[in-house]
Amino acid sequence: MSAQSASAPGKPSWDPAQYLRHADHRARPFLDLLARVQDPPAPDGELHVADIGCGPGNVTALLADRWPAARVTGFDTSQPMLDRARAAYEGPTPGGGSLEFREADAATWAPDRPYGLIVSNAALQWVPDHVTSFPAWLDGLAPGGTFAFQVPGNFTAPSHTILAELCASPRWRSRLEGRLRFAPVLEPEEYLTVLLDLGCEADVWETTYLQVLTGEDPVLDWVKGTALRPVLTELGSCGDDGAAAAAFTDEYRAALRKAYPPTPHGTVFPFRRLFAVARRPA
Repeated sequence: MSAQSASAPGKPSWDPAQYLRHADHRARPFLDLLARVQDPPAPDGELHVADIGCGPGNVTALLADRWPAARVTGFDTSQPMLDRARAAYEGPTPGGGSLEFREADAATWAPDRPYGLIVSNAALQWVPDHVTSFPAWLDGLAPGGTFAFQVPGNFTAPSHTILAELCASPRWRSRLEGRLRFAPVLEPEEYLTVLLDLGCEADVWETTYLQVLTGEDPVLDWVKGTALRPVLTELGSCGDDGAAAAAFTDEYRAALRKAYPPTPHGTVFPFRRLFAVARRPA
């Protein structure tokens, strides 16, 4: 990430519809994470589950499918994402539990009750120094409870390095340098050490998904829902009816086409992700 500019970057403007255009690929790592999570404890007979950075709620709903009697709460800062999640998923669940969504910032959120499971899916990369929150989150678990998360580990991939180089280029530097909000993620062995030092049983691993995307400029379409959002938000605020955002996107599109050429089967977009499941001792 390039050096910070004089003013801090604002929060990205999120687009639930754009994010969900690749919902299957985005949900798969969460399902792989969830497969390693044991059934969490339910103090006093009631299981509470928290999803930090729930986005449009599609993966939060999977938690309610897995534990239909649980009280599942998704937390996010984006009002459009929360509106989409509430409209699609909020309410009682068939097993007698409930699914609700609240506004909260992952950088400051703290458990308000003992949770059997705290989970975060592809959100902590937006939270600087997120490991400093781990002690409070683990303390918020019931004995035997689990904290599980996955984050992208692809920040050295062309999709991200090209974006950073464009932001720092002469044409865009004054407007965009320091505006990317990628918060550093740790390497798997570093997450493992942090969680073990906090007294947890920990399982940490990484996977690179060879995603085959289809359609015109599919990698650009993917990043429009995630990594490109801070840039589009910033350029969209300059009052030129979108001309700057369109010009930047055209440059980025051309570079992505070279970095990720189409094949007869589609465009291969490798995506590395890091996973951790930490269990508080019973």
